[in-house]
Amino acid sequence: MIRVRGRVRSLGLPIAWGAAAVAYKLLCPLARETGLPARIVTSAVFFAVGTALILHVRHSLMRELRQLRRVAGAAQRALLRPLPSRIDGLDVAAAQVSAERGAAVGGDLYEVVATEHGVRAVMGDVRGHGIGAFGTVAAVLGCFREAAHDEQDLDGVLRRLDRALARHLRQEHPAGAAEEFVTLLLVEIRPDGEMLALNCGHPWPYLLSGVRADQLAPGDPQPPLGLFPLPPVLPTVGLGRLEPDDALFLFTDGAQDARDARGRFFPLAAALSSAVAEGPLFAQAVVGRISNALRHHTRGTPPDDIALLVLRSGGPANLGARGTARTATTQPQTTTAP
Repeated sequence: MIRVRGRVRSLGLPIAWGAAAVAYKLLCPLARETGLPARIVTSAVFFAVGTALILHVRHSLMRELRQLRRVAGAAQRALLRPLPSRIDGLDVAAAQVSAERGAAVGGDLYEVVATEHGVRAVMGDVRGHGIGAFGTVAAVLGCFREAAHDEQDLDGVLRRLDRALARHLRQEHPAGAAEEFVTLLLVEIRPDGEMLALNCGHPWPYLLSGVRADQLAPGDPQPPLGLFPLPPVLPTVGLGRLEPDDALFLFTDGAQDARDARGRFFPLAAALSSAVAEGPLFAQAVVGRISNALRHHTRGTPPDDIALLVLRSGGPANLGARGTARTATTQPQTTTAP
């Protein structure tokens, strides 16, 4: 009933303007005259009515667009929940930039959870971008948040994600499921700082230590999820040890593939080296510096969704504390292109 009343009120002004124009044409003697002054007046009346209608329609469309953006923003905050600034001894910071101008959602995903097996993180990139990839992001993240706690090894987590993705694609994309896929990086940071990973077609992370930024490349990744069945054996890959004050930088390929107006790729390695050289290696500072550099490089309109995630070791004392609560952040960590 409220929606119907709102529609009636929104139509009231156009109807009134239209009625005034019709009444002028039918009832006003001036409208029936053929002289030049009468024609000028009649044209001015109808021009005013047309302008008023166009402005009214524009105002209504802008109001609906603002409402849609609020709904999309609420949906993203529910799905890509703001990460706590600290999880089991790790400082955490993340950011996302959507490729669709004005969009609040994208095709990239990330999550970090504290489990009895260590801190587990996922970084993924769904084929496509924007709102069209939102359903797949929800399916993968929902599964990870359960499997990360339930499964003893990353192998089990990845197989759960593969089954969840297959079910989702069969339901949502029955005709083109074979063409849909997700690149995915799973990382586990154990209480002693040892890092393990499983990689399905995703860029390897960078290790930030002191003033160095080195990309880890321990081996060839598996194919992206959704393209081929997983092999019977999925051995985890060692990424070394995360020492106190070191940081792990995870990202989606939109960061390294972003181009400027001249077609030049974003120099991610150089930007990371500059970011860690600017000052203390704080997680939020690194994310902010790289996000600003990317926006400057692409003039605020990247061709693909971009997600960034930094996990910095604040010391070994609290790593792996079982049952750590998930606290709320005071500031949102997700950004969108203007």
